[in-house]
Amino acid sequence: MRTSHIICPRPMQRGLAIFALLIAPTAASPALAQNSAQGAAEAIVLRPLSFFKVNDLDFGDIIPSAAAGTVTIEPDGSRSRTGGVTLAGNAGEPARFAGLGSFNRQVNISLGSNTIWITGPGTRMRVRNFEIGSTPTAILSTSPTRFRITSPLGNYNFPVGGTLEVGANQAPGDYSGTFTITLNYL
Repeated sequence: MRTSHIICPRPMQRGLAIFALLIAPTAASPALAQNSAQGAAEAIVLRPLSFFKVNDLDFGDIIPSAAAGTVTIEPDGSRSRTGGVTLAGNAGEPARFAGLGSFNRQVNISLGSNTIWITGPGTRMRVRNFEIGSTPTAILSTSPTRFRITSPLGNYNFPVGGTLEVGANQAPGDYSGTFTITLNYL
């Protein structure tokens, strides 16, 4: 036989029971983790007849071997290799520059040098045969490189590719260097 117990709490006990019921969900729930992060906001306000670098020339991830080789990034972004170099991971990208001119304006582009050296933890490597592409421009000549701005708004961008010479048993690490682009608006 079962026995039932009916309990009638006193007024003070009722208040404590209600209080316990109200705080029980908050006391039993875990504290919420709170994280914060900061973002960055940037803007480039161009003056007419100016340009800026959008991104750097990146030859991507490379695995050297006992034989030297080369890695080429074309202005269209395609990547190829020769010799003992293996292409891996990050596919790289051409450098990209953008600017503001005026519709149909002609612009000469010149490179400070068609050969530079990049340095890192191992033997320096040579970058050569820079090649300038066009988007949305019309190339008028290649020596000197001259293009016509075809955008009605006057905005333009152009990629720059090149060839990297990788030494035999090149030491792993990050290598970097700089090259100079000069624009003359005609």
